[in-house]
Amino acid sequence: MNSQTIENMMKKVLLTLGLLLTTAVFADERPVADKELIAELKQYCTELAQEDGTDGKELSVYLLECINEELDSEGYQPLTKLV
Repeated sequence: MNSQTIENMMKKVLLTLGLLLTTAVFADERPVADKELIAELKQYCTELAQEDGTDGKELSVYLLECINEELDSEGYQPLTKLV
């Protein structure tokens, strides 16, 4: 590999790291959803799973993904696990 190729790779790596760090900072600035909202979303996603299925995923995995999609669309931080 020549120096131009290495330089381009380094730029891409630095850009990717910068984007990841920026995303992490923005994620921390979003509010945390309250328990009531999470309970409502869990009920909504459970109904979706019953009506449409879980795309072959375990129910707990499907619910976490569904709830996080809804939280993201409303500007909240995602959950790491369901309790």
